[in-house]
Amino acid sequence: MRATDAYSGLRELGRPLLSTGEAAAAWRVPLPTAARRLRTLLDSGLIRRVRRGLWALDSDLDPFAVGPYLTAPHPAYVSLWSALARHGMIEQVPRSISLASLDRARRIPTAFGVYEVHQLVPELFRGYREEAPGVYLAGAEKALFDLVYVRSAAGNIPHLPELTIAPDFDRQLLEQWTGQIGSTRLATIVDRRLREILAAAEVEVL
Repeated sequence: MRATDAYSGLRELGRPLLSTGEAAAAWRVPLPTAARRLRTLLDSGLIRRVRRGLWALDSDLDPFAVGPYLTAPHPAYVSLWSALARHGMIEQVPRSISLASLDRARRIPTAFGVYEVHQLVPELFRGYREEAPGVYLAGAEKALFDLVYVRSAAGNIPHLPELTIAPDFDRQLLEQWTGQIGSTRLATIVDRRLREILAAAEVEVL
């Protein structure tokens, strides 16, 4: 099979990323054969290796779209520092991409950068939307909540000295999510730290 034909067969799946196993199923070949074909496509510059067993079909893929493929079968969305930066609420550009997920917490190096997975309980896995095809991003309020929740649960104090919030920032959403925290002690800590951070935040002038 020619490289271009093999690549076209993968593109027909309509997915920007896929695993070696999915490529094998699409081509109806054994895994070793699929792995060889993928290496040929890689050498031809048609695909990009994200990490072992995971391949990107689009060279200009948004790194924020990679997250759910790294935590599959568990869902994930971009949150914490990364989402705050995307929303323009902080000026610092995070070195890694922060993911909120039902998957276990871990650090995943890839060709698109390092992804930091932060585990949330199912009750708190909400407050995000599909910003662009395949890009799941926490809303401004949820990004801030996730950061304070994750840091507080780990016994750390989050510092956001240059946080900027929009005039329509919905503080009631923070209260709703805080109310879903199973530990009363942790909920109290998160609520207090959120109030302190918001009191010091700068409100954006439209």
